[in-house]
Amino acid sequence: MAHKEVKREKKGKEHKDVTAAPAKLGRRKYERELERLHVELVKLQQWVVHKGLKVCVVFEGRDGAGKGGTIKAITERVSPRIYRVVALPAPTDREKSQMYLQRYVKHFPAAGEISIFDRSWYNRAGVERVMGFCTDEQAKAFLDAVPLVERAMVDSGIILLKYWLEVSPEEQQRRLESREKDGRKTWKLSPMDLKSYGKWDAYTQARDDMFKATDTPWAPWFVARSEDKKKLRLNLITHLLSHIPYEELPQQEVKLGKRRIGKYKSVDFPFKYIPEPF
Repeated sequence: MAHKEVKREKKGKEHKDVTAAPAKLGRRKYERELERLHVELVKLQQWVVHKGLKVCVVFEGRDGAGKGGTIKAITERVSPRIYRVVALPAPTDREKSQMYLQRYVKHFPAAGEISIFDRSWYNRAGVERVMGFCTDEQAKAFLDAVPLVERAMVDSGIILLKYWLEVSPEEQQRRLESREKDGRKTWKLSPMDLKSYGKWDAYTQARDDMFKATDTPWAPWFVARSEDKKKLRLNLITHLLSHIPYEELPQQEVKLGKRRIGKYKSVDFPFKYIPEPF
């Protein structure tokens, strides 16, 4: 009897391959859930200002892991004066002469601010180490020191969240190759990205060393799988909201008052209207 049941299962059309990749999240469900989370991010914004909270969110990961899109999903419906994105360029000669963390410290949040780092001081543990922009001794000194710096941040009242976006080599390759022929994305393929492309193992070792040295009780790393960008954004925003205690503040009812139009007669000014090809 059991043998026959197995046969029927093999022949049946409803048999599912347990090794198949999870289904991608549909756009309609994604947009519905993202809209709901955007409302919560606005509530968080108001609470952070009301309570004078200081929040620092760090995004790290390989090229093509989805950092930029996730940050955009977080910030597209909130105030840029509260949710401040920090994406620093390569250091100047003056900054190279400073203490390494110096140029990052000035972007730490003040009361009522959320600083979001699109790559951070962890450049030293990743790209700088792998690409030879710092010595092994400098990288080790950084890894030894940064837990103490982050402890000082947390002790000062900063809520620190560190996210590593994990992508597979196959998905990374697909995403990077898609940038080659898409005029909207070619700017994302910098000379540094091209040089980094063949160093998967070196970046893996750098990531592992970074986790081992800096995954602390006061500033742990949270890993987000990014094979499906839509799921990544929803999961990460949900996690972020769950790790910053906030409450919904009472909202005053807003009503537009009456306005009078037509009392003033506008002048016949030769306005320079833009062309309208569409």
